[in-house]
Parts: sequence; structure tokens; C-alpha cells
Amino acid sequence: MTLLWKILLGIFLIGQLGQSQDLPEENIGTEGGEDVEEPEGPGTEVSQSDHGKPCAMWMGGVPGTPGHSGKPGRDGRDGRDGPRGEKGDKGEAGEKGDPGQKGDTGPAGPRGISGNPGLKGSRGESALSYHSAFSVGLSEAVSTTNVPIRFNKFFYNDQHHYDDVSGKFRCVLPGVYFFTYHLTVYMKDVKVSLYMNDKPIMFTFDKYQDSNVDQASGSVILRLEAGDEVWLQVYGDEASLGVYADNTNDSTFSGFLLYPDVPASARKR
Repeated sequence: MTLLWKILLGIFLIGQLGQSQDLPEENIGTEGGEDVEEPEGPGTEVSQSDHGKPCAMWMGGVPGTPGHSGKPGRDGRDGRDGPRGEKGDKGEAGEKGDPGQKGDTGPAGPRGISGNPGLKGSRGESALSYHSAFSVGLSEAVSTTNVPIRFNKFFYNDQHHYDDVSGKFRCVLPGVYFFTYHLTVYMKDVKVSLYMNDKPIMFTFDKYQDSNVDQASGSVILRLEAGDEVWLQVYGDEASLGVYADNTNDSTFSGFLLYPDVPASARKR
């Protein structure tokens, strides 16, 4: 490295020496700082100086060391937008997001069109499915007073709601009932009362006419609850034992359910 610097320094000094030798030639034709005119004429030529011409004797120098890289220049201006590219392929579906918060209730929508009629419902229970009735009579005259009359001739008692042993009708189906009686009156006066749970509900009186067969009757509608009892009985003394019956004369007592008290659950069906 030191040798290289020495060579370069020598070349530089030689170049300086050559320049100093050329200086006197530039002042030829001048004297005292003034230009000396030369005669013009045929055959006279002005000599040209060799100044500015490369010296044939100069020796070319050794190339210098490359310089350091300069600092990067400033960023250039943004270029114009290029043409729009083609539509890309559809990307894959992303993961399902978390559920959002419940929104406010919206306003009621318009009323919809009426739907088709529904299917016919199953048939409910009818009052006709509840049965309670009896019709009974006497086979002989009544012989005691102030006790239920025991009717022992049966015209109808399929539900067995009338008890011929006690002489009472016992309610099994709560509801509204109709009761009626028709009694033959013979030989004595008749005083009869229809009782419900040991309480007289109605009375019937008929006075016997000599040598004549008479009739005494009555009817009533009652609302009964399950367990209620209804019966007929002669009240008073033996002078009122005129209730009579034989093969050709009847005394009867009848009753039947008009309509039951259907539970609320059954009425809705």
C-alpha cells in the first residue's frame, strides 16, 4: 500500500513540473507586457503555440481508488394507480362469531290471514248419559203413620236408586229431579207429606166421601245433592190412613232426573 502511494505522489510531482516549463512559451512575442505586432504579408504565417495540446510525453496516471457509495436518494413520487385486477377466488368461511345481545321487541305485525277450521272435537258427555229414575206402587193399603210408605210394586227401577226396604229414594247423581205421586183414597181421609232429609217439603190432604173412591196427588221439582233422600209418609193419626191399593186401584210414587249438575271441566268440552 505504501508503494502505491509513493508511485501516485511521483506522478503528481512530474505533472506539476511539466506545467511550470510551459509558462515562458506563453509570453513569446510580448515585450514589457505589450503585444508586438508582426508584419503581415505573403509568406508570413503566425506560429501557433502548442499550449492546450496534450503532451505527447505525458505519462497516464494509475486509476484512482473507487469512491464510497453515496447516501440513498429520496423516495420518488407515487406512481399512478394501475388497472383494476380480476376478481379473486372466494375465501373460506370464517369461524362462527359469538351470539349478540338480544334486541328490543319489535312492533306487532299486521294481522294474519284466518287459518283453516280445526278438526271436529271428540263427542262430549251428554246429559242423556246420566240416568236416574224410578216408578213404584202399592199392592195393599197403608197401615202405619209417620213412617216412610214402603212401595213394593215396581214399574221401573233399573238403577235401583229407590230402596223398597226403607221406602226412600236415595240420590246418586246430583242435579234437578221431578217427583210425583197419585194415591187412591178409600174408607178414610188422607194426609200425605213428601219429605226430603227428614224435612217435610209439601203436603196433600183429601177428605174421604162415603161410598166413593177418590184420588190425591202432588208433584214437585227439587235440586238434590248426592246422598239426599226423598220419600212419602202419612202424617197424623190412624184417621188419616186412607191410602188404598188393590188389584184394580193403584197408588204410585215416581221420580226422575231432569238434568244433572255437570262438572265445570265437562261443560267446557
